[in-house]
Amino acid sequence: MVFVIQMIILLSFFSLWEVAGRFNWIDVLLFSYPSKILNLLYMKLIDGSLLPHISTTVIETVIGFFLGTLCGTLLAILIWSSKILEKVLDPFLVVLNSMPKIALGPLFIVGLGPGYLSIIAMTLAITVIITTLVVLNSFREIDSNYIKVVQIFGASKTVTFMKVILPASIPTIVSTLKVNVGLAWIGSIVGEFLVSQQGLGYLIIYGFQVFNFTLVMGSLFIIAIFATIMYQGVAYLEMRLNK
Repeated sequence: MVFVIQMIILLSFFSLWEVAGRFNWIDVLLFSYPSKILNLLYMKLIDGSLLPHISTTVIETVIGFFLGTLCGTLLAILIWSSKILEKVLDPFLVVLNSMPKIALGPLFIVGLGPGYLSIIAMTLAITVIITTLVVLNSFREIDSNYIKVVQIFGASKTVTFMKVILPASIPTIVSTLKVNVGLAWIGSIVGEFLVSQQGLGYLIIYGFQVFNFTLVMGSLFIIAIFATIMYQGVAYLEMRLNK
């Protein structure tokens, strides 16, 4: 039922957009309309110019997504394992999280070069800190009674983490994956804005430069499709883990 309602809303939106574009109710130069966008994407798909851009951005995003989640979770585990380290790093994490990540772009470009590494680094800068903060906060909120029970039976800190902390934090980690889907796409696209000569972010910038807003909307349309696929993959993982 929910899926049907979602499809009705989606189809209604695109139908209204199509009608508004064809009858010039909106500025077609700026907003285009679905059939025009699909025709442009089809032509670029046929001539082979679209797939390299899609594959570049998808690869960068997927790598940044998994590395960001993994590094953020490992950093949260490291901080949790040491109270001194937690107190030392806590203010730094807060400051880093509030810092505008796009400001780090020029540093990445100079330090890592104008390529994949800079874009992935931008994605990591956006995903790692928020992952660390969310997962670490989840570790802190575990019911202390559960921890006391295993410690009564002589469990070490490692065993306590593996038997109590980590299993209880799985829902939060999966939720973080959902958030990181969007953040990873933001990181990749922003990175391509700054440095790339290929990718969907590059197509968006190029479209703005030549006033081809149909290309811009088409790139956003592709991003929405692949972001949805990634999100549904995480949702499926969540369903499996809950079972």
